Amino acid sequence: MALFKKIKFGHSSEKNVEIPAGLWSKCENCKEMIYSKQLEENLRVCPKCQHHLRINAKARIKHLIDEGTWEEESSKLTPVDFLDFPEYKDKLKKAQEATGLDDAVCTGIGKISGFPVALGVTDSFFMMGSMGSVVGEKLTRLIELAIKRKLGVIIISSSGGGARMHEGILSLMQMAKTSAALKKLADAGLPYIAVLTDPTGGGVTASFGMLGDITIAEPNALICFAGPRVIEQTIKQKLPKGFQRSEFLKEHGFVDLVVERKDLKDNLAKILKFFKN
Repeated sequence: MALFKKIKFGHSSEKNVEIPAGLWSKCENCKEMIYSKQLEENLRVCPKCQHHLRINAKARIKHLIDEGTWEEESSKLTPVDFLDFPEYKDKLKKAQEATGLDDAVCTGIGKISGFPVALGVTDSFFMMGSMGSVVGEKLTRLIELAIKRKLGVIIISSSGGGARMHEGILSLMQMAKTSAALKKLADAGLPYIAVLTDPTGGGVTASFGMLGDITIAEPNALICFAGPRVIEQTIKQKLPKGFQRSEFLKEHGFVDLVVERKDLKDNLAKILKFFKN
């Protein structure tokens, strides 16, 4: 008789416990797993390394705008496939279903710590926040409304795609249109605050992204026209460490402030108070 019974290793007769989808999130910077609820409560900033993960437009508005004061503008404008671009309609439909937005920007009027302001927020989860004709039109209408109501304007940029190639020249012309509208805002003596987040690139950077009276960036955000890999391949040189990141741009005078997400509302309120006085 054996002194020890053989232990059978294998699958338990009990059912495997399934972890609900979305319960945990992975930080793209430090690779740590974070409880998703904790991450959302921390405004999608990693509690381990303080990396600022991307956040959608609705969440930004909820964080910045005083409760009960938000009035959305031009919410029913939807993009049109002018050029019959291959698969564009399908991509638009998928983006609309995934985000609940008609296009890659939310615009409206609200209050930040009691100060009324016109706010536009681009959403990188909608076709990388690329600027098509609807994005440009909504921002232009917002700026014109701000002039009419004598309000300052804040635009929060999050666009890795820049101008949307699917709409060709109709997308590119939005750069000039939004820039012209901001010139009218300046002529009216009203302030424009640009907030740049990760990523801000292409035609967005080359237009309203870099036209702020005050330019704020989130920490370590990629802010560029062409990306660093494209530049390195073109000039055949290694770029400086941190090139095109918020801190590098602040050091070289392209950005006025680098502000953590949790402090953004307070900083915007102080700037709005300054311009009001």
